[in-house]
Order: sequence, then structure tokens, then C-alpha cells
Amino acid sequence: MSQIAAKSLETLQNRSLAVDSFIIAGWTGRDRAAVEKHIVELEAIGVPRPSTTPIFYRVAATRVTTASVIEATGGASSGEVEFCLYSHGGELWVGVGSDHTDREVEKINITVSKQMCDKPVASDFWKLRDVLPHWDRLVLRSFIAEGGERRLYQDGTVAAMIHPEELLGLLGRPFPDKTLMMCGTLAAKGGIRPSSRFDFELHDPVLNRTISHGYDICSLPDVK
Repeated sequence: MSQIAAKSLETLQNRSLAVDSFIIAGWTGRDRAAVEKHIVELEAIGVPRPSTTPIFYRVAATRVTTASVIEATGGASSGEVEFCLYSHGGELWVGVGSDHTDREVEKINITVSKQMCDKPVASDFWKLRDVLPHWDRLVLRSFIAEGGERRLYQDGTVAAMIHPEELLGLLGRPFPDKTLMMCGTLAAKGGIRPSSRFDFELHDPVLNRTISHGYDICSLPDVK
């Protein structure tokens, strides 16, 4: 079980979030033609086709972290911003995290690649029901360190991904308390690439608030 310290979570303020079950939803784009095109592009560079879309990967709950530094083997891993759904006390919450992934292992086995790296999440969550009326206006962004500058890496609304209520229906099983799910990502500007730093955020332009987090990546030697 992974313990996530909560800075501010309304009724959960000053408590900790316990994650007993962790799921990563992949291939969650609403535009299914675009999803298929991306699958074909990845097949061309050796990434195997998923058995179904969307697909739900079970990942060790201990991979979830709010740390500001993670360690990853070699220099071929990278982050990707995703909105997260979390169940606690009979309530659904929404937050933001990074599905940090080893891109070399991903070419061999996507399920295994999901287990290779820690998955940083911000420690703030909003009640899902508070944002559902304007859900499609929420914005996801990420930034990387490149050329000595902080560069925009991903930017777009959650409207690009399957709506959370529909996604939970497609999951096809209960979503009990202490379950966390990452729910899909946006295309990277300039292509997927590694960085020594990854910052990400979920912005609500209607209620004028933002959840953000960032972390450094410490590359461990890849000894042959």
C-alpha cells in the first residue's frame, strides 16, 4: 500500500491518501481514428499493438509517489501528464499525475514498462462532482527542461480523452475506495523525448484553480 500525503483535499485535509489499487488506462482518446493512427505509428517503431482500446493496466500501488525526485534506469524514460481519478469515502476525486515510462522496455512489453518507473502524482485532489459541469474545459499541461529552458511539452483539454464517467463504465469492474487510476494523455509537442525535469498541472479555468507538481529524474547506470 502506498501512502500519499495530502496537502489539501477538502474533507481529507491534513490526512493521508491510501492507495491499495492502481490502474493506468491507455488509449483513451475520444477520436478513435486518431487513436488507431497513433497505434500504427508506434507499431512502426516497435511498440506492440494493444489487445483492446481503451486498455487498463494494473500497476503496483507502491509505484505511486508524491516525491520530487525519482530514479530511473538509463536515459530512455519520460513523463506524460494525465488526469487521475481517486475513490475515497464513497466520493470520486480528480487530480493529476505523470505516467513516467521506460520507452525502451515499452517496445518489448507495455505492461512490464508500466511497472518500471515510479508514477508521481500531485498531492491535491478536487471533488469530481465539482468539476463535472464544466469538465471538458479542464486543461492539462506539462513542461520539460530542454536546452537550458523550461519548454511546454504537452498542452490541451481533457476533452481529448474519454469522459471519466464513461471510462469508469468501460473499466467493467468496481472502483472501490483507495483505488487510483491514471486516465490517458496528450500528444507531446515535438515528439516523445526524455528530460531531467518534468513539471505538470491540471488547470480549471472556470473555478480559477490549478493543481501542479514536478519532479527531477535521476538516471541510474544501465550496466550491460
